[in-house]
Amino acid sequence: LEADNIIIVPGYGLAVAQAQFAVADIAKKLRAMGKKVRFGIHPVAGRMPGQLNVLLAEASVPYDMVFEMDEINDDFEDTDVTIVIGASDTVSSAAEDDPNCSIYGMPVLRVWKSKNVFVSKRTIGNTGYAGMENPILYKENVEVVLGDAQDTCEALRSAL
Repeated sequence: LEADNIIIVPGYGLAVAQAQFAVADIAKKLRAMGKKVRFGIHPVAGRMPGQLNVLLAEASVPYDMVFEMDEINDDFEDTDVTIVIGASDTVSSAAEDDPNCSIYGMPVLRVWKSKNVFVSKRTIGNTGYAGMENPILYKENVEVVLGDAQDTCEALRSAL
């Protein structure tokens, strides 16, 4: 694994799949390999504010690895790999780029500015609350990994 600076962005899909323990173990393994690993949390990720913070705490993710959107957003440009797990509207570039989008103007995690982005999604075509497909899925630096978040995280954990 050549990436040294990694940000993991969990969303509602991680919560539904109950993948917080697998993703916590992934972060632990990457840290043990000498990687800088952080979590970027959108304030309304999940179904209620703070839901992802609670799930990561439940999985014993150290608090010094968890950063709120305002704390981490400027760091994406210097990030080798961002892993998005089950987030859609909270990482949608349409919120900044498309004035016709229903979430235009909403602050988002700018994951697409990372060198490489891996997005774990159950299916392509899921529109989230915005009612539109997330345009980051089609950016050149983004790879989409289809499947259940739990299965995807388990596969990544085993590969490490």
